[in-house]
Amino acid sequence: MTVRSQRIAICAFIAASSLFANAVHAGEKVKATLDNDTIKLDTDSIKAGSVTFEATNASVNKQIHELVVLKTDMPADKLPVKNGAVPEKQFRKMGEVEDMAPGQSKHLTLKLTPGHYVLICNQPGHYAMGMHAPFIVTP
Repeated sequence: MTVRSQRIAICAFIAASSLFANAVHAGEKVKATLDNDTIKLDTDSIKAGSVTFEATNASVNKQIHELVVLKTDMPADKLPVKNGAVPEKQFRKMGEVEDMAPGQSKHLTLKLTPGHYVLICNQPGHYAMGMHAPFIVTP
């Protein structure tokens, strides 16, 4: 092998290693579709680490939606409601995407640790309509 071909091989190895490392550390993606009265996830569990929620408001009723990520061991359909909304301060709120108009999409990237989470739309009355989904982060 010539010096030139060795250099080319080393450069190719470095480039491939860099691409692989970026793919490994890119994190998980979860698609969350907020419809008229539900939140549909393309997966209900991921491994701990960086996760990007790709939230889309698919409402045909022209409703504004949001996606709130709460860490809790409570069942998704048993959260307390006060004045039509879940009192977020009672939970460990990880983050949220606010006020998405119909047809709009937004992204939320979080670093999540193992445990149980609930994703909700906390616009007044929406949680009670069924806009919640359980979500699990595994080690």
